[in-house]
Amino acid sequence: MERQDKLAVETIALTKRYKDKAAVKNVTIKIREGEIYGFIGRNGAGKSTTLKMLSGLANPTEGEIRLFGRPVSDPAVRRRMGVLIEAAGIYPNMTARQNAVMKAKCMGLTDESGVDAALKITGLADVGRKKVKHFSMGMKQRLGVALALLGNPDLLLLDEPINGLDPEGIRELRQLIFKLHEEGKTILISSHILGELSKIATNYGIIKDGEMIEQLTGEELEEKCQDYFQIEVQDMGRALALIQETFPEVQTEVSDFRTIRLFGAVDGAGVNQLLIESQISVYASGFHHMDLEEYFLNRMEGGRQYV
Repeated sequence: MERQDKLAVETIALTKRYKDKAAVKNVTIKIREGEIYGFIGRNGAGKSTTLKMLSGLANPTEGEIRLFGRPVSDPAVRRRMGVLIEAAGIYPNMTARQNAVMKAKCMGLTDESGVDAALKITGLADVGRKKVKHFSMGMKQRLGVALALLGNPDLLLLDEPINGLDPEGIRELRQLIFKLHEEGKTILISSHILGELSKIATNYGIIKDGEMIEQLTGEELEEKCQDYFQIEVQDMGRALALIQETFPEVQTEVSDFRTIRLFGAVDGAGVNQLLIESQISVYASGFHHMDLEEYFLNRMEGGRQYV
């Protein structure tokens, strides 16, 4: 079997309950080696809980987790994983290197060359004696990634690593993730900044109310994020009936009380002319391309309302 066909992460019917509430319900995930997997969901959807179970920080109530084909409880496979969940555990009165050396010793790593390598790839090799409390948010996040890289893991779990960063910090972290991906690492990253996630991820998983509702590749997402012609009109009912009668091959979607979206080969000028000649006021019109954020919102709302 080719390397790209091997699974780095696999969960089967993964469930986590807290008393009577299920935070994660029967979640099945498949992430192949070498992928950057964007994990998407609203606050409270179960993203962090899932990542904590994958990293061994929380025990599943039911279900199974396998990393690189072996149980997550296997110490050998745990050493192949690096984790940054919530805030990095760093000491503000220590330097980046001091933090990394201490973490390495706690992991039983005696060769400090791994510390230097982690700091170099994250761009923190030259910060010298500067204490972490004087770091920018972006530098602190990169230090968190550096700590996760100790031991040279094959799999990285990054929970909301770009939240709170300014544009420069986001760009630096994006470049870092690309570097790590080029080295062959598998990366699972969750984020609320969907526009940024769409620049990074090769694959996606969408979780809603603790349930995985869709997994798809970047290519599949691009196919589903169709171009559409959007038109805002005064009389939506009349306009919709007229468009459907005149252009039966076009798929229509009602977005709100005055907005219609048309999917397929649409003659935008022809639609505008038809409505104007029928004395239906057109407030705005134009072609759009659905992005990841818009697709996600549609899925959260239960899908498109086609009519």
